[in-house]
Amino acid sequence: TGVQTCALPICEVEMTDQQKKYYQKLKDEMLIQAAGEEVSAVNAAVQMGKLLQLSAGCVYSDTKEVVQFDCSNKLNELLTVIRGASHKTLVACTYQHSITLVQDFLNKHSISNEAIHGGVSASKRATIIDSFQKNPDPSVLILQPQAAAHGITLTAANTVCWYSPTTSAEAYLQLNARVHRAGQRNPCLVDRKSTRLNSSHT
Repeated sequence: TGVQTCALPICEVEMTDQQKKYYQKLKDEMLIQAAGEEVSAVNAAVQMGKLLQLSAGCVYSDTKEVVQFDCSNKLNELLTVIRGASHKTLVACTYQHSITLVQDFLNKHSISNEAIHGGVSASKRATIIDSFQKNPDPSVLILQPQAAAHGITLTAANTVCWYSPTTSAEAYLQLNARVHRAGQRNPCLVDRKSTRLNSSHT
């Protein structure tokens, strides 16, 4: 396709006070207690994963419960991107609990949406994609990169918003390519959200 894709500079969104508090504690001590649940990190790799989850608004506790944090700043920035998009929008969420969080937020603001993640069957995925491509609704499709990065055409959208980051360069490129492919008639935009805690970015 001859259509151009523009990747915007990373948009830094400041964490809420609650996120800052627990992020810093988990970073310094590798252990937090929130909402009656304990979240610990046994090594640096696990710690990084937990910090990335927290920056997106939810984190799995040691007992696999979902602990939710105030991430209103990031959600409001996402809403601005979606409302400013010239066509439909893909929202990339690495974690399934973040997908639920974003869906609830969009429903609250009466924005039609669907989601594809590892728990969605192949037949349901096909139905969602067909509707997204052919019908006015849903206007937003939330995708878990590892579940929807290959072989899907989503040219009804021309904006990709990375609500939460991926550590896989291949998944990043492949998901962006769902909109920038044959059949795309509109310039494409990739918007990446990063949370800021003083001088730290996630």
